[in-house]
Amino acid sequence: MDFLSYTMTTTEEYMTQEDSWDRDLLLDPAWEKQQRKTFTAWCNSHLRKAGTQIENIEEDFRNGLKLMLLLEVISGERLPKPDKGKMRFHKIANVNKALDFISSKGVKLVSIGAEEIVDGNVKMTLGMIWTIILRFAIQDISVEETSAKEGLLLWCQRKTAPYRNVNVQNFHISWKDGLALCALIHRHRPDLIDYSKLRKDDPIGNLNTAFEVAEKYLDIPKMLDADDIVNTPKPDEKAIMTYVSCFYHAFAGAEQAETAANRICKVLAVNQENEKLMEEYEKLASENRVAEQTMHAMQQKLEDFRDYRRVHKPPKVQEKCQLEINFNTLQTKLRLSNRPAFMPSEGKMVSDIANAWKGLEQVEKGYEEWLLTEIRRLERLDHLAEKFKQKSTLHESWTTGKEELLSQKDYESASLMEIRALMRKHEAFESDLAAHQDRVEQIAAIAQELNELDYYDAATINARCQGICDQWDNLGTLTQKRRESLERVEKLWETIDQLYLEFAKRAAPFNNWMDGAMEDLQDMFIVHSIEEIQSLITAHDQFKATLPEADKERMAIMGIHNEILKIAQTYGIKVVGENPYTVLSPQDISNKWEAVKQLVPMRDQTLQEEVARQQSNERLRRQFGAQANIIGPWIQTKMEEISHVSIDIAGSLEEQMSNLKTYEQNIINYKSNIDKLEGDHQLSQEGLIFDNKHTNYTMEHVRVGWEQLLTTIARTINEVENQILTRDAKGISQEQLNEFRASFNHFDRKRNGMMDPDDFRACLISMGYDLGEVEFARIMTLVDPNNTGVVTFQAFIDFMTRETAETDTAEQVMASFKILASDKMYITVEELRRELPPEQAEYCISRMTKYIGGDAPPGALDYISFSSALYGESDL
Repeated sequence: MDFLSYTMTTTEEYMTQEDSWDRDLLLDPAWEKQQRKTFTAWCNSHLRKAGTQIENIEEDFRNGLKLMLLLEVISGERLPKPDKGKMRFHKIANVNKALDFISSKGVKLVSIGAEEIVDGNVKMTLGMIWTIILRFAIQDISVEETSAKEGLLLWCQRKTAPYRNVNVQNFHISWKDGLALCALIHRHRPDLIDYSKLRKDDPIGNLNTAFEVAEKYLDIPKMLDADDIVNTPKPDEKAIMTYVSCFYHAFAGAEQAETAANRICKVLAVNQENEKLMEEYEKLASENRVAEQTMHAMQQKLEDFRDYRRVHKPPKVQEKCQLEINFNTLQTKLRLSNRPAFMPSEGKMVSDIANAWKGLEQVEKGYEEWLLTEIRRLERLDHLAEKFKQKSTLHESWTTGKEELLSQKDYESASLMEIRALMRKHEAFESDLAAHQDRVEQIAAIAQELNELDYYDAATINARCQGICDQWDNLGTLTQKRRESLERVEKLWETIDQLYLEFAKRAAPFNNWMDGAMEDLQDMFIVHSIEEIQSLITAHDQFKATLPEADKERMAIMGIHNEILKIAQTYGIKVVGENPYTVLSPQDISNKWEAVKQLVPMRDQTLQEEVARQQSNERLRRQFGAQANIIGPWIQTKMEEISHVSIDIAGSLEEQMSNLKTYEQNIINYKSNIDKLEGDHQLSQEGLIFDNKHTNYTMEHVRVGWEQLLTTIARTINEVENQILTRDAKGISQEQLNEFRASFNHFDRKRNGMMDPDDFRACLISMGYDLGEVEFARIMTLVDPNNTGVVTFQAFIDFMTRETAETDTAEQVMASFKILASDKMYITVEELRRELPPEQAEYCISRMTKYIGGDAPPGALDYISFSSALYGESDL
């Protein structure tokens, strides 16, 4: 709401116009000061009749007692008995009684409450006193069918109309020079002021003269300060009206007499005007004094008069002279002839003609003087009229567009910086407006002088002057309204700017928090255990617990934005552009908040899915760990058992072979457990399970152990097989083998089926070998041809059998094949397969070359070349 009306009567349009008070803005300090002093003095002028007064207008009426007393004095009526208590509710009750009394007099009070008067609200108190002044001092003023302000203004204009330099058009700037107040006093009491000695350029002196005379002789207290009025561009209208109304009431008795005199004057005016017209007609008819309206016309009259004197009058002078000569001659002749003297008819005597001629000459002189005076007057009028037009044209040129400019509402869509620029521009305009005040006063003074000099086109001058004055008053009103609007909008924009800044300060960290939250909610996580995912869930739950507080912050931030919109909507401000302190908009905050809210359940679902996955992984871990913890030790145990079997000298080689075969079959039968573990491992791999706290065994460990177990059992079986072959081929007894095993085991310090070179050397020495370095080196090339740095039991047996048993030769092998071939020089595939084990038979078939000889069947094989090749010998 831009403006609140303090008071409004149901019948007086004026009071509706006058009682506009802005509740949102403070009074202009200068106007407030003037109103305080004027209203205080006005109240005291009535309260002194009851033997009291007030010092501070907003404080002394707070308890309602002096307010009720004031109303009783000015109305002459009794109000309800006041409450005597000093509590706040007593004061409110007394003020309400006063306000109810004002309302009973036809005044509608709007927005003035007893609480505000009791609280000493200066703006409300001044508004209430102005309401009382309007109702009891101004409303009843009536002049020629006009009332209140218009009636008071018309009364002032009527009373000051005859006075020079006085042109009352309003209740502010028209009173600044003090001449209007002095004119009012002089009009009713000319004995109190010598108006002719007053000067327009001494406004303070004029005002103080009027104040002092009114206080001393008219019992009107001093309500205004001369310096305040002069130094204020536009004095407070309410203060001026209050003071001037006192003059109206002071001269009320004289007004009644003047009204009666006016009635008589109206009756006599008609007759006087008729007589004046008749006299003027006779005067103009006899003297031909018809005033012309232009210099050219009057100069033509003067030229005609001079032409009359040069051309028309001389013959008449001659005729007059001839008439006198003729009259004298006739009389002489009649006397000489004793005739009676000639007596002309009445009015035609020579003396009558002389007297008429003398009167004509006097009229000529007066006419000529009148012509010259009239020409000077018209010359002065032309000069003043031209000066009036020139100043008016300059003024109207300056004011062109000013009203439209002041009526603009450009501030409604302006920013704070633009509002401040508009305010500076308006202040410059106010200074310019004040500077043009003298020109307006000069225009009004020229118009008044033209009226006093009876300018023929005074109506046009007056109309133009009135238009200028009205426009000037309107400019003053529009200027004040624009200043008030700019100040109001500036304050509102300052509030909006603070809200913008607060929005930016709170939106930035909140937006960063939401960015971080969205980043966390969308963060890809990798966990490998229930504990890790549970830690994430706990952190997520803690985050969700902060959401209500975050929502409060969001609502507070949006509340700031809504407050800006509310201010803009309430006061009609167009908020254009973005927040100058941030690029973030309320929509950005809302959109991001919605995104956060949508991500929260998605994060919940993702975490729960991960919990399920980790629970599944944990089951796989436990399942794999349980099996691995069984299989790993089993493999290790079997490895140890096989190792013990390989070095155990108890029993024959065939018994060892039997035991090893049994172990091998047990190991092969255990393969299903390995396969199941592989299946669990595959599931773990698919579930990206890379660690398992439930076991120290990995699938790789199990695979390596299993492969080592298979390799070890196979190698051990092979070693025993080789030992059997060696024993059978070399004719070594079981006791010798046991002796070899015992010696090997004794020097196999690591019990791993292998001896270091030093241990092997010690073993040979213990068995009676006398070894030099060269000989030992040769033996090492035999037992460790690949230079592995170790000697296996098999290599040890091979070496010992070569040393203790007879060695087979190529001839012995050939002889054996010859036995199988029934003394033939060749052997067939069928014979090999029949006599040899399948593996050895196929081995020989694949390596024997085709026998070349005529007596051999197809497919016969050469066993002689094959035997020589086995021992690296050429064909025998």
